[in-house]
Amino acid sequence: MTGNASHWFVDRHVAEGRGDKVAFREAGSGREITYAELAGQTDMVAGGLIRAGIRREERAAMFVTDRIEFPLIFWGAIKAGVNPVPLNTLLTTGTYRAILRDSRAAIAFVSAALWDSVAPALADAPDLRHVVVVGGAAEDARDFEAFLEGAPPAAAIDASGDEVAFWLYSSGSTGQPKGVRHVHDALRSTCDTYGARVLGVREDDVVFSAAKLFFAYGLGNAMSFPMSVGATTILFDGRPTPDSVTEVLARHRPTIFCGVPTLYTAMLHKWDGDGGQPDAPLRVCISAGEALPAEIGRKWRDRWGVDILDGVGSTEMLHIFLSNRPGDVAYGTSGTPVPGYEVRLLGEDGGEVPDGEVGELLVRGGSAAADYWLQRAKSRGTFEGEWTRTGDKYERRPDGRFAYCGRTDDMFKVSGIWVSPFEVEQALGTHPAVLEAAVVAARDADGLEKPKAFVVLKSAADEGLADALRDHVKDRIGKWKYPRWIEVVDDLPKTATGKIQRFKLRQTA
Repeated sequence: MTGNASHWFVDRHVAEGRGDKVAFREAGSGREITYAELAGQTDMVAGGLIRAGIRREERAAMFVTDRIEFPLIFWGAIKAGVNPVPLNTLLTTGTYRAILRDSRAAIAFVSAALWDSVAPALADAPDLRHVVVVGGAAEDARDFEAFLEGAPPAAAIDASGDEVAFWLYSSGSTGQPKGVRHVHDALRSTCDTYGARVLGVREDDVVFSAAKLFFAYGLGNAMSFPMSVGATTILFDGRPTPDSVTEVLARHRPTIFCGVPTLYTAMLHKWDGDGGQPDAPLRVCISAGEALPAEIGRKWRDRWGVDILDGVGSTEMLHIFLSNRPGDVAYGTSGTPVPGYEVRLLGEDGGEVPDGEVGELLVRGGSAAADYWLQRAKSRGTFEGEWTRTGDKYERRPDGRFAYCGRTDDMFKVSGIWVSPFEVEQALGTHPAVLEAAVVAARDADGLEKPKAFVVLKSAADEGLADALRDHVKDRIGKWKYPRWIEVVDDLPKTATGKIQRFKLRQTA
């Protein structure tokens, strides 16, 4: 049997009698595609790529929003042995230019809505031979229908499970994105572990991921996991605001919802204000991208009667490898290792740390990336044999659960003691005036590092709020951890995946 991932995720469903089942439905247009149609049309995409002269292992850059064409292009490319490269749809033209040159993409698929920001970068990509516009037309580019017209269908090529299947670019929460290369077997590995043994996805599920397909978390949520069992995914190509997500939940009534902490917080705040909580048969909710504040998890459970399963994953590991589970949730922690993964915590001396001490999290599992493209030193520093360094600082509790402390480059010491920005942020978030907060190190007049907080408020600040917030933190987590400076801001800088970009706040601080 071929190791090409498209056989198991796409074509298998037709052979097993699920051809008439809806695979994807667009939230806005209502347009949908069955598994049989998906199988046939991905053969056409594969044929179109071969006809265009795109060779095996060449790259297909995907500037494509969450619509039916996304899985068509992704799986069609994999069938042809071409490596699809889904890209963040919210980046700048300059970043797109750098990624196109770095990946040496031979063909680009571009959603019409993104054309203005992508087109200048396309003009400066020396390896690019073809441009295809999705959902519209543009000068000097073919539209997607014309690209497919008359293309001879091409079945999936034979491939090794260890062969690179697709690339993702890291979200860049700490700087410039890096090309992360994943093999065919990695996709199924995440389904056999997290998808089956934590999420428990079923064929009768309807899945909605507010997190987009272009990054690892959304790719698993909205494509790998539902396609592993023949479930249905709701695709939404708009911005996931509290209003828009509420509308999708109400109209399409998913059973599984996948979000990020920022969105969960904003939705709860919205419903507290307008009472507009939708009616949806949610049975599982998950969160990743940033650690979920405990207070938000409890409030969500009180409203829905359903826990949020908070977990941690990475682009390098493709999805979540450490998670809370149904019936076994401890808010304020990332839970325990997902079956199929092992983790360990290393101290500054390279040795394993005991329970209750902070260490860097390393993980071992079958979904690990092959490497970073053209980044040999960073590859060696991250992928150490079977183990992958995550760059996250964690503490293992006596009960075996892992509590997030922050990114390695976000941690700092006050009076010789490690301070977790996330712990201070969680404490600030429990104050009724605070919508969200971010904490970084800043230096005082003596040059010593102390916590500085940037807070977004639910309403205008009252006089004396800063002192009240400091006292609130002292009472919750300790006298030395309170923020010496508090700056009220309208919003916090984030990646498209919802991660707070603390490096930008450090520059400000």
